Amino acid sequence: MSEVNLSRTNLAFVEGLYEQFLKDPAAVPRDWQAYFRALPQEEVPTDLPAIPSSRKVSVQAEEGIHPETTQVNSLQDRVDQLLRAYRFRGHMIAEIDPLGQPRPLPEGLDPAFYGFTEADMDRRFSCETLGGKDSLTLGKILQRLRNTYCRSIGAEYMHIDDITVRRWLQGRMETTENRIELSREQQLRILTRLTDAVTFEEFIRKKFIGAKSFSLEGSESLIPLLDLAIEKAAEQGVKEIVLGMAHRGRLNVLANIMGKHPKQIFREFADVEPERYRGRGDVKYQLGYSHEW
Repeated sequence: MSEVNLSRTNLAFVEGLYEQFLKDPAAVPRDWQAYFRALPQEEVPTDLPAIPSSRKVSVQAEEGIHPETTQVNSLQDRVDQLLRAYRFRGHMIAEIDPLGQPRPLPEGLDPAFYGFTEADMDRRFSCETLGGKDSLTLGKILQRLRNTYCRSIGAEYMHIDDITVRRWLQGRMETTENRIELSREQQLRILTRLTDAVTFEEFIRKKFIGAKSFSLEGSESLIPLLDLAIEKAAEQGVKEIVLGMAHRGRLNVLANIMGKHPKQIFREFADVEPERYRGRGDVKYQLGYSHEW
């Protein structure tokens, strides 16, 4: 092997190599040995527990390190391993199944895998990388991790090579637990946009029965999302936005985001004055113009 190649597809393979490296560095190729030795602790792509052996504890005691201090350090290290495991694999148990079926719990996300019991849930540990308080109980740390990575949003980002990008995403997600507080005005605005989107789809379905409309049904949240994203972009100085729109939901976006009058959309959709257009339904060109409606 002449070089080390990392990607999302070979993560399991890399973790297996790292496990072998921990047991016997000579058991893995030299390139991987150099890679694992040079990698900062934060970058290690694994969630294996690091529990010092009794021999290591006794050696440290002989060197003047108190066994209780060693035990505390060991517990903190296992908490850090658990935290990294949720960043790597928390999305695997996110509640994204529309049928609500339970998903198997990977052993790396189970506190028991790291030797923790219910008695440890009230212990306080450092959680500086989570943002906010300097320390929290293990129970609170687990709650924050599960809220961030295991609810209705599954976040997978630890494969990103740029550590600055990873830390930015991590800071934005973990400090808010992937949930933002909306004011009443914002909630009403979102509700209004959702209502507009649903009403538009229902009218198309009833008025143009059987027509191919590439409906947005089931994804109406796209309308308030685009609405807020465009406003946010404008606040940050963006002067122009170009949308590369898919067929699905394009009429809804034209009406509720781009501001095209619904009357004009329905007139074109109904194939009124067909001699002026090419195409049918919601995909057509007006003769003499080069842009698509």
